[in-house]
Amino acid sequence: MGKFLAILFGLIAVAGGVYLAVYVWWQEFYELVFGFIPPILFFGGLIALIAGISSMKDAKRTKQLEEETEETPEAAPEEAKEE
Repeated sequence: MGKFLAILFGLIAVAGGVYLAVYVWWQEFYELVFGFIPPILFFGGLIALIAGISSMKDAKRTKQLEEETEETPEAAPEEAKEE
């Protein structure tokens, strides 16, 4: 019974929120949505910048490790001693 009440109250809350956003507080809702655009662009761009720099560092580190493994000859595996 609790699950159905949660669904019912959730639907009522959604309908009330839509009604208030569209018919009562349209101007405030409009300003709020457009007020979020600059911070989202700023922080999204910052995250993209950090991810790009991190990716470049990883690629550089991988290339260096590949060059080091090509320069150093691999040691021959030790043969197992028989008793």
